[in-house]
Amino acid sequence: MSQSQCPGVRLDMAPEIAAAAGFVTSLLRTRDCVSEQQLQVFSGALREALAEHYKHHWFPDKPSKGSGYRCIRINHKMDPIISKAASQIGLSLPQLYQLLPSELTLWVDPDEVSYRIGEDGSICVLYEATTTKPSNSSKATSSCGILHYKNHLMFSCCSPSKNYIMTVSS
Repeated sequence: MSQSQCPGVRLDMAPEIAAAAGFVTSLLRTRDCVSEQQLQVFSGALREALAEHYKHHWFPDKPSKGSGYRCIRINHKMDPIISKAASQIGLSLPQLYQLLPSELTLWVDPDEVSYRIGEDGSICVLYEATTTKPSNSSKATSSCGILHYKNHLMFSCCSPSKNYIMTVSS
């Protein structure tokens, strides 16, 4: 896909942002409380918000630089980037707290996106860039929306009030 199909997202961060937005959107999808149209709007709003938030904090040559700034966090307090995207589809903060894990950490770094549910949960990799990079960046294409997930994922939320089971396939 071209950058025009992922407006506002730099080509070098499009796969990572798409993976992160897709993951959070999938968490909302598992609860069957949000329509597919709302999920599409949410996903687009989240991708745009992440691209804007990361635009001066994305360092492909030094992936760990700025990693704290790019971390999305729910720890009994909603991450403002998620709540901003959710407001686009009319989801309130109390609704978000019901739909999403009470403890979620999502790391969005160049070449890798990973998450942890709960403070003591395992860290799982959602997206990992392939080791082969295009040699001519003018011919490079973004994989926005077409992601190569490292593994099929199944997880359960560590929050006692909610259980999540999800599979993601490539």
